[in-house]
Amino acid sequence: MPYQPDPAFAALFRAFTSAPDSIGAHITRTMAALAADAPLLVSTGSDIVLFPGADRAPSIESFRKSTRGFIELTALSHLPLALAYLARMRELAPHDDAWRADAERLAGHARQTRAANSLALWREHVAVDSFGGHERKIANLVDYTCAVTLDRLARALHEPDLLSFERLNAEYFAAPSSDTLPVSMNEVMFATFGLAFLDIAYRIGNWLRAQRPDWQRLMVLVSGQSGRPTAGATWASNNMCYLVWRASERVLPAERILVAPHAPSFSVANLPDAAGLAELERRYRDLWLNTQASIDVARRLFPGQRPYRFDPQSADTMPPITSPDDRDAAAARLRRIMEDPAQLLSNCVADYVVDQLHEHGNRPQDVVIPGFTNVTYPDAVRA
Repeated sequence: MPYQPDPAFAALFRAFTSAPDSIGAHITRTMAALAADAPLLVSTGSDIVLFPGADRAPSIESFRKSTRGFIELTALSHLPLALAYLARMRELAPHDDAWRADAERLAGHARQTRAANSLALWREHVAVDSFGGHERKIANLVDYTCAVTLDRLARALHEPDLLSFERLNAEYFAAPSSDTLPVSMNEVMFATFGLAFLDIAYRIGNWLRAQRPDWQRLMVLVSGQSGRPTAGATWASNNMCYLVWRASERVLPAERILVAPHAPSFSVANLPDAAGLAELERRYRDLWLNTQASIDVARRLFPGQRPYRFDPQSADTMPPITSPDDRDAAAARLRRIMEDPAQLLSNCVADYVVDQLHEHGNRPQDVVIPGFTNVTYPDAVRA
C-alpha cells in the first residue's frame, strides 16, 4: 500500500494555507476586501491590462506579436541568425546536405521579403509613430540585410565553407566596415531588436502614464510565460518590470512588481467574457495579496533582523553601451541573451532603449540605437 501521511498531520498542513478555508485563504480574502479599490496591473508575454479596482472595467493594451512592425522587424533580426543555425547544422552533420534545403527555403523567403519591402510599407502599412521620419532608413536596412544575406546563401550553396563560423564571423557577423559590407550583421541584429523594442517601450509607457494609476498602491504582476520557457522569471530578467518602474518615474515601489511565471496568462486574441475576466482579476488579486501576506508577516515577525530591500538599480545588468558606435557592447549583449537561458531575447536592448527614451524626453526619434543611428544603409528602396 502506498504511503499516505497521517490524517491528523495532513489536516494540520491544510489548515495553514493549502485548503480553501485555510488561514492563508482567509487572510487573503481580508486583504482583498481592504484593497478592493486598489489598481492591479497584469502583464503577460504579449498583453498588459489594468484593473482599476472597485469592479471598474479593465483597460487593455497589446505589444509584441499583435502590434504593428513587430513581426517585420523581428523576422529581419532572425535572418542573419538563421545563417548561424545553418552553420551549426553543418558542424553537427558535416556529411549531411540537409542544410541545403533549409538554405534554399530561407533564400526564397528573403527574396519575397525584399520584394515586399518598400517605403510605402513602412509609412502607410506599418505606420508606427515611433518610427516617424526613419521609414526610409528602415526600408533601406531591410533591403540591405536581405541583399547581403541572399548573396551569402547563393555563394554558400556552391562553396559551403562560406557557412563556417570562422568565415561568417570574419566576413558577415563581425566584419569590419567596407564598401561591400558597410554594416555588419551583428549591428543589424542589434538595430532591429532596438527598433522593435523602441515601439513597445514608447507605446506601453505612454499607455501606462495615460491610465494615471495610483503608483504607490499599484499592484503589479508579470504573469505566465514570457519568451522562451526558461526566460523572464525574475525582476532583473523580465524587461516589463523595468519598463513599468521607469514609466512611474521610479515612484512605484519596485517591490510591488512581482513576477509569477506559473500564474495564469491571457491574450487579447482569446479574452474571456466579462464574468471570466472578473474571475481572472480575482485570481490575480489573490495571488498578489497572498504573496504580500508573507512579506507583511515577516516584517512583523522578525523585527530585529536586517530587512530585505530590493534595489532594481543593483539587479543583474547587461554590458553597458558607452557610445552609439560601441560594437563590442552590442555583440556582448547579443551573446548574453542567447547564452543565458534566463534572459528574454529582447533584453539585449530593453534597458538601454527605456533609459534612452527617458533621457530624450520620450521622443523616440531622438533615441540613439547602435547599428542604426550613426550608420548609413545603401539607398535602394522603391517609393
